[in-house]
Amino acid sequence: MPVAYPSGVFRLRPADLLVLAAVVLLVLAGLAGAVPPLAVVALAGAAGSALAGARLSRLVVPARGGDPAGDGVGRPGPWRGPRVRPAAGLLHAAVLAVGLTVAVLPLTAAGLRVAVGAAGLGLAAVLHTVGLLLLPGRSRLAARARVRHATDIVSLGLSLHFAAWVLLPTEQAPLAARIAVASGGFGLAAVGVAALADWRRRPGAAICLLGTGAAQFGLLALIVLLAYGAPERAALAAVPPLVVGVLLTAAGVRRVAAGDPRRAGGPPPVWPRVTAPAGIATLAAGAHLATYGAFTTGMVLLGLAVIPPLVVRELISATDNRRYAARLAAQEAHFRALVSGGNDLILLLDGALRVRWQSPAAARLFALTDADVLGRRFVELLHPDDAARIARLLDGVLAGDRPTLLPARLRDGSGAWRETESTVSDQRGVPEVRALVLHVRDVGERRRLERAVHQLAATDQLTGLANRRELLRELHVRGGGSGTLLVVDLHGLGAVNDGRGHAFGDVVVVEVARRLRAVAGPEDLVARLVGDEFAVLTDAGPVLAYGLGTRLLAALAEPYRMAGDDEVRLQANIGLAEVRGAGPDDVLRQADLARRRAAQLGRDRIEWYDAYLEEQLVRRLDLERELPGAVARGELDLVYQPVLGLADRLPVGTEALLRWRSPVLGTVLPAELLPVAEDLGLIGEVGGWVLDRACRQLAGWSAGDRRLWMSVNVTPGELTAPDFLRRTAAVLATYGVPADRLVVEVAEPRLGPELPAVVARLAGLRSLGVRTALDGFRAEHASLAQLRRLPVDLLKLAPVASTAHRPGAAGAAGAVRPPLADVVVGLGQRLGLEVVAAGLETPAQVDAAARAGCRYGQGHALARPATAERVEAYFEEFPSASR
Repeated sequence: MPVAYPSGVFRLRPADLLVLAAVVLLVLAGLAGAVPPLAVVALAGAAGSALAGARLSRLVVPARGGDPAGDGVGRPGPWRGPRVRPAAGLLHAAVLAVGLTVAVLPLTAAGLRVAVGAAGLGLAAVLHTVGLLLLPGRSRLAARARVRHATDIVSLGLSLHFAAWVLLPTEQAPLAARIAVASGGFGLAAVGVAALADWRRRPGAAICLLGTGAAQFGLLALIVLLAYGAPERAALAAVPPLVVGVLLTAAGVRRVAAGDPRRAGGPPPVWPRVTAPAGIATLAAGAHLATYGAFTTGMVLLGLAVIPPLVVRELISATDNRRYAARLAAQEAHFRALVSGGNDLILLLDGALRVRWQSPAAARLFALTDADVLGRRFVELLHPDDAARIARLLDGVLAGDRPTLLPARLRDGSGAWRETESTVSDQRGVPEVRALVLHVRDVGERRRLERAVHQLAATDQLTGLANRRELLRELHVRGGGSGTLLVVDLHGLGAVNDGRGHAFGDVVVVEVARRLRAVAGPEDLVARLVGDEFAVLTDAGPVLAYGLGTRLLAALAEPYRMAGDDEVRLQANIGLAEVRGAGPDDVLRQADLARRRAAQLGRDRIEWYDAYLEEQLVRRLDLERELPGAVARGELDLVYQPVLGLADRLPVGTEALLRWRSPVLGTVLPAELLPVAEDLGLIGEVGGWVLDRACRQLAGWSAGDRRLWMSVNVTPGELTAPDFLRRTAAVLATYGVPADRLVVEVAEPRLGPELPAVVARLAGLRSLGVRTALDGFRAEHASLAQLRRLPVDLLKLAPVASTAHRPGAAGAAGAVRPPLADVVVGLGQRLGLEVVAAGLETPAQVDAAARAGCRYGQGHALARPATAERVEAYFEEFPSASR
C-alpha cells in the first residue's frame, strides 16, 4: 500500500504492488468478458479492503517487540499509536464495511442490490465520520470558522446534488438510489472541504479524508450504475476509487500515528471553496441543456438553492477581507511606529549590497535622506578603512555564512563619522522582503563611555600612571616579545607618611612619578603597582635596560624639596626581568623577585632575575613561612662543639650551636636562620630560647669539680636590645650558673655602625661577670685598630686567619704559622685576651695554631659538634677538666 513519509512522498510496498497488479488483471479480465464485471468489482474491492484492513489492524492491536505499525515506517514526530487506536478501529470497521458491501453484491438478488449497496454506504459513511472525528490533532474551530465551513459544505453539497439531479434521469431511480445520491453529495462536499482545510496542517488526516471520500464515491457510483441498469462493464469504473480509497485511508491513519508533520506553506487557498460550487452547477446545467433540453420546476428551484450559500460565502469573505485589511493596516501602523521611534536605522540591501529601503528613523538618527542613501552601495557610506572589511563580511553572508556583528564608522548627513554596530539578517528567502536586513545602531556614546571606563580602570588615580592591570594587559599584548620589565621599590616612603602625613606622602609619590616619566623613553610604559612600587616596561635590551635602571636610581636619589623648605630623601631598589619567553604574571613575578633580592643586598641596587635567584628567594619565602612558631612547636635544637686546650688537649668549654629541625625544610643552620629571624622580628625569641637552653645544659655539666664555660652566639641586634642584660642575669640566676662560666660571642664582621652600642652592652655584660668574646676576628688593619675599644675577654681567630699558608715554607705536615698570627696573639696577650683558633680542620692546622701561640682551639680536627648526650659521653673520658 502507499506509505506516507514526513516529506509527503508515498512509497509502494511489495504487498501493495501485488494487490494492484491483481486488481489490474481482474479489470482486464472483466473488460475481456472472462470474468463477470460485478464479480471483478467484488474481488477487487475485497482485496483492497483486506490489505487496508491488515494495515489498520496492526495499529489497533500493535505487534510485540517492534514497530506498532509492523513495517518500519519512520517516525518524524512523537509516536501517536495509542491515541490513534480508537480512530483506527472505526476506520478499520469502515474499510471492512466497504469490502463486505461490494463482496456480497454478486450474491444478492438483482432487485435488492441497490438497497444493500445503499445500506453499506450508509454504514461506511457513519463509521468514516466518527473515525475521522477521533483522529488526534483536530483543533476546535471558532464560531466564525464553523460558519464558513458549514456554508462551504452546503454550497458544494447543493451543487453536487443539483449536478446529479440534472444529469441523471431521477424519475427512473429507486428511492434508495435517490437517498444515496443526495446524502453522498453532501458527504463528498464535507470530505472535500475538510481535506482542503487540513491539507497543510494535518496531511495525514487530509489523506484519510481523500481515502474515505474516494471509497464512498466508488460505492455511490456503483449504486447509481446498478439503479439505472447500466451495462455490466460500466460497474468496472467503480473499482479504482474503491481500491485507492481504502488504501489511502490506511496510509493516512498510519501517517497520523507517526506524528503527522505539517507541510510547508501558508494557509489553504480560499478560491476553490468559492468557485467550485458555481463551476459544478454551471457545467451540470450546460450538460443538461445539451442532453435533455428544458429544466423542470424542481431543477430550477434546486439550482436557485445553490445561489444563497454562495452569496453568504461571498459576504463572509468580504467581511473577512475587511477585517484582515483593518488588522493589516493596524499592524503596519504599529510596525511603522516601532521602526520610526526605534533607536536603530533599518536598511534593506539587495544582492549587490545596494540600499533598497531605509527606515524613517534615518533622518532623526543620522540626518540621512533617501537621496543620500537609496541606490548606493552600503560600503560607500562607510569609512574607507572599514569598507573592505564590511564588504567581505556581507559577501560571506550572501554566500551562506552565519551573520555576524558589523562594527564600522558611518558618515551621517552632516559629513561626520559616527561609530556604529550593525546586525545583519538574511531575509532573501522571505517573499515579502527578499533582501539583507541591517539594523544599524549609533554606539558612539557607548564607546566613549567604554573608553572612559577603561581609562579609569587602567590608570592610577593619584599619579596618572598606568596601574597593575594595564601593565599586565600590555605584557599580554606583547605576547612574550623582546623587552625588559623594571620593578622599582622605594624605601623611606612609609616613614614620610607616618611622620608628615599621607597628604605630604602623596606629593612625594607624584614627584616620583614625574621623575620616572622624565627618565623613561616616550614609548616606555610607566606604571604604579602599589603604594611604593612602580614599574617601567621598555622595549630596550638588557644593556640599555640596565642603563635605564641606573638613571632611574640616580633620579630617585635626588632630594625631594617640598613647600616650606622640607627635604625628603628616598632610596630605591630595582629588579629587572626580560619579557621574552614568559607570560605576563611570570614576568612581573620574576622582576619582583629580582627587586626583593636587591633589597636584601642593600639599598640603591639593581639586580637581574635568574633561576638561581628564584630558588634562593623561594627558599627564603619558605623560611619566613615556617619559622614563626618554631620555638613553640619545639623544633629548635642545640648541638655543642667542645673547645680544647692546645697544650694538653683537655676540654675547657663548649660552644652552643643552633639548629632548626624543621619537618618541612629539614635541618637549617644559623647562617640561614638568623637573618630571617632578624627580618621577622623573632631574633629576641630565638636568642632567648638559645640562652635558656644553653645555661640549663651548662648547669647540668657543672656538677662536681668540672669547670667548663659555655659560649653562646648573639647578633648585634639581639645584644643591643634594651632587656638583654636583664634577661641574661635572670637566666643565670634561674639555673645557678656562675656568670664567668657564660661566654657571649658577637661576630666582628657584623658590628658595623652599631659598634658604640655593642661596646656599651659588652661592658654591661662584663659588669655582670659574664665573659665576652669577639668571634670571626680577621687579622686586618681596621680590625686591629678597633680591638682596643672592645671590652672582650676572648678572641676567636677566623678560620682564614688560622689556616693560611706561607708560600715556600715547609713543615712536618706542610702547614706553618699564618701571616700576622704572631702579631694577633701577641697583641691579645698584651691586652689580657685569651686567643682561640677556630675552624681547625686538619692536624697540621692544629699544630700551626699551637706554634702561633694560641692557647685554645676548636674545630673538627679536635672535636665535632654533637648532641648533649654525646658531648657528655665525651667529657666522661676526661676525669678532670678544669680551666
